[in-house]
Amino acid sequence: MKKHETHPYTVMTVCTGNICRSPMGEIILRHEFEQRGLGDAVRVESSGVSDEEYGNPIDPRAVKVLRERGYAIPAKHFAHRITRNEIADTDLFLPMTASHMNALLHMLPLSKRSDVHMYRSFDPDLPDPQPGYESEIDLVDPWYGGPREFETAIDQIEAVAPYIADYVEQQLEARG
Repeated sequence: MKKHETHPYTVMTVCTGNICRSPMGEIILRHEFEQRGLGDAVRVESSGVSDEEYGNPIDPRAVKVLRERGYAIPAKHFAHRITRNEIADTDLFLPMTASHMNALLHMLPLSKRSDVHMYRSFDPDLPDPQPGYESEIDLVDPWYGGPREFETAIDQIEAVAPYIADYVEQQLEARG
C-alpha cells in the first residue's frame, strides 16, 4: 500500500505559540486546497515551536481578519507545540520565520529536515536568501501590532498560498 493510500499529504504551518500566523496559514491553505478539489488528498494542520500559548484559541485579531476575508473559522482551535506524532506524519513543514525554522530543525530527525521550507520561500517574487539570512523572508509578526500588522500578515499568507498549493500538487503527482 502506498503512503498516500494510508493518509493524506500533510502540511504543517508552524509559528511561535500557534495562535496567530500558523492558524491563519492553516485556514488559508486548507481553503486553497479545497478550492482546487484536493481537500481529501491534503491535510493542513498548525502548531507552534513553543507551548507558551498551550490550549488557547486563535487570537481574536487573527479571527477578525480571517472572517473579514470570508474564511471559515474552525469551531475549536487548541494551541500546542508540535508533537512527535505530528512530526512523523507531516510531509511539508512551513515555518513562518527563520527562528521558527531553526527551532523546528532542532526538533526533527535528520530524515525530516529536507521537508522544511519557510512559508514565504515559495513566493517567486522574493529572493532566495543565502544560508544564515533566511530572516529576510520572514512573515511579519502581528502579535505586538494592531489591525495593520494583521492585515499585512494575512496579505503575505494569501499571496504565497497558491504557490504552496502548486508545489503540493506536484508532490502528489510524483507520489502516483
